[in-house]
Amino acid sequence: MPQAERLQTTLAAGTLPGRGRTIITGGASGLGAAVATAVEAAGGVPIVLDLAEPEGDHDAESVDLGDRRAAERAVQRAAERHDGIDAVVAAAGTDACGRLEDVPADAWERVVMVNLLGTAAVVRAALPHVEAVNGRVVTVASTLGVRALSDATAYCASKFGVVGFTRALAAETAGRVGVTLLVPGGMRTHFFDDRDEQYRPGPDAVLQDPHDVADAVLFALSRPPGSELRELVVTPPIEPSYP
Repeated sequence: MPQAERLQTTLAAGTLPGRGRTIITGGASGLGAAVATAVEAAGGVPIVLDLAEPEGDHDAESVDLGDRRAAERAVQRAAERHDGIDAVVAAAGTDACGRLEDVPADAWERVVMVNLLGTAAVVRAALPHVEAVNGRVVTVASTLGVRALSDATAYCASKFGVVGFTRALAAETAGRVGVTLLVPGGMRTHFFDDRDEQYRPGPDAVLQDPHDVADAVLFALSRPPGSELRELVVTPPIEPSYP
């Protein structure tokens, strides 16, 4: 189905919150880039937070999401430029594969800082703006946030943390902010490029198009008032890490 037609179907029951001003972490590549494209196509304003430059002409802040203060400042600058923020999609993610004793401590801790603490920092900084418009937050966990796997202690720790953080956030902000936990399975992105061969998907791996997952994010963002999509699992037909 063409993207425009998919987006019309996705938005049939609602619209993006407020003016659609949406912060997207990790929006320069992979799922984040697909979400930025989808938000723009739906008439919203994607605001990308990433170390890399996004494709196209999306508004962006170059920021290391592993640096809490830098992340907070980036959110504030974006809010000032756009006179507020309506939604957050926390899609940034990194990994450090290997057995616990083999992964350098700095690399291990950075995974947690970016994936979990970076998510919390951006959401915390944006929350007053989002709450002011009864906006929405979508966090991106992983199937490895609900199922453990060897040689993935850093990633599992961070994504299990995102699951717990998001569920608690939903309880804390119920009735004031819409909160959705997204649990995606494997996607065809550059996420795996820098891994050792043993940690890359095999040649027969079934992976999903990140734009299809982005449509699910847009569906969550566009729920009408009174309807909450709390958790959403989106995987390829064959997903070895779920359930």
